[in-house]
Amino acid sequence: MLTLFDLLLLTLFALAGIWFWRAQEAREHALRATRQHCQREAVDLLDQTVALKKVWLRRDASQRLRLWRLYQFEFTVTGGERYTGHTEMLGPRVLRIELPPHRFVSEAPEERLH
Repeated sequence: MLTLFDLLLLTLFALAGIWFWRAQEAREHALRATRQHCQREAVDLLDQTVALKKVWLRRDASQRLRLWRLYQFEFTVTGGERYTGHTEMLGPRVLRIELPPHRFVSEAPEERLH
C-alpha cells in the first residue's frame, strides 16, 4: 500500500529526472551551437565541451518564464593560448555566443609554419 509520503517521493524523483533530462538536452544544444560558431570563426573548441556556470529565471519575448543558462567554454587560435567564451541560452534558444578579443592567425602562405 502506497502512502501519501511515498507518492510525494515518487513525484519528486520523477520531476528531478525530467529536470535532469531537459538540462542535458539544453547542454547538448549549447554544445552543438558552440561547435558550429567556433568553426565559422576559425577557432578550435578545447575539450569539446561546455560547462554550466549560471542558471536563472527570466522572461522571453512572449513574457513566459524560462530558464536562462550561461555556459562557459574554452577555445584557442594558436594552440598555445586558451581563451574563455560564453554561450547564453533562454529556454531551448541560443541567445548569443561570445568570444573575447583574441589573436588572429593569418592564412598567408609566407606566414605559415612548416
